[in-house]
Amino acid sequence: MKAKLITLAGFFTLCFFSLTSMATLNDTETFEGIYDGQEEYGYNFIGIDEDDEEYTMTFQNIDKSLLKSFDLQSEKLIGTKFMVTYKITTEIESDEDGFEDEIETYTITGLKKL
Repeated sequence: MKAKLITLAGFFTLCFFSLTSMATLNDTETFEGIYDGQEEYGYNFIGIDEDDEEYTMTFQNIDKSLLKSFDLQSEKLIGTKFMVTYKITTEIESDEDGFEDEIETYTITGLKKL
């Protein structure tokens, strides 16, 4: 009986880690917006929310292979509408006093001109 419980616990643990790792692999989101240029802190896109209000999405990183197809570092594509696929990574940083702060980084993983 004890061996069955240990086996079941191991099985459920394995299933849990398998499912969470699969969710991490597909952890991307999409956004439709107009390219607004690059600043030193990232790539800006203008989107429209449900209330027809404009908002800015800033992406700090971009997959390097995308820069070969889309020269976002020039001004040529400013005003172009894109479907942006991106992922968000979260890191926890601690300061000298031990306080923790979550830092989110948005990385473009796919671009499609609309």
